Amino acid sequence: MSTDDLVLSSALESFLPLINKGKVRDIYSLNPSTLLFITTDRVSAFDVALATGIPSKGAILTLLTAHWSSVLTTTIPGLRTHVQTLALPSSIPPALHSTHAPRAMQVRRLTPFKIEAIVRGYLTREAWDSYQHDRTVCGIPIHHHADGLQERAPFPDGPLYTPSTKADVGDHDEDISEARAAELVGGAMYADRIKELSLAIYRAAHAYAWARGLVLADTKFEFGREEETGEVVLADEILTPESSRFWKRETYGVGGDGGEEGCDKQFLRDWLVAEGLQGKEGVVLPGEVVRGTEERYRECFRRLVGREVEEVVVREAV
Repeated sequence: MSTDDLVLSSALESFLPLINKGKVRDIYSLNPSTLLFITTDRVSAFDVALATGIPSKGAILTLLTAHWSSVLTTTIPGLRTHVQTLALPSSIPPALHSTHAPRAMQVRRLTPFKIEAIVRGYLTREAWDSYQHDRTVCGIPIHHHADGLQERAPFPDGPLYTPSTKADVGDHDEDISEARAAELVGGAMYADRIKELSLAIYRAAHAYAWARGLVLADTKFEFGREEETGEVVLADEILTPESSRFWKRETYGVGGDGGEEGCDKQFLRDWLVAEGLQGKEGVVLPGEVVRGTEERYRECFRRLVGREVEEVVVREAV
């Protein structure tokens, strides 16, 4: 199996019904209870798709999500994820297996909750900007000593849960209150469970990543409802370098002399901002940005899983 070939489109419509072609992921219907996710090597930033893909990205996101699913469901009582198997269905011809199998995941079909469950553990980026302005983060007052907190400091009372809307393609997510989140998900029962799981997952993942040389600064989760049981299930990608901000622990520091050398998509975002290209469609990335992004994703995978992505691909194929 190969992660080297750049897969920008899954093109499986001849074999399965296509439900949705997102900025990164193609979703197909297998049966009334199961979907097939193909995570391509397409990349997006600032809510728009870029013209250039990142080699191996789809395999990294898929296999890392599966890894986290295994870790978290054995760590957090009562947590279920939508991950079922990494196997391709029999309807996909063998000629496509080498490129598609590392990027494929069969998942439970759920009714998605229309919010993004964001957890922030550190005062950085937009949270830092907000805190400097009025000592709040997403409307939550941050109380501390008179001199205030420094950039990249952990929140003194623990991680913050800051939900946002889940915008349609082309629109932007917006921060919302927990009360508004409850309205969007169908009531306090679901909203409270999503918050409870989000914070529990963040704490468990932070400890796991810390022990492997990474700081999980913040992340976002998506959840769905299983219609038969009403259970809240963790869905979509889980704690990947696209959905999360990971810093190398050895270079992390608080304040002006600190650092946040990342193993995530921030490198790509920073380049787009520096070039004045954020939010613009069809941007072609130069080779050094593609290579730099790929290496950061690989480093994230290597530290969290303990293997190169190609080793895991071979293992899954056996």
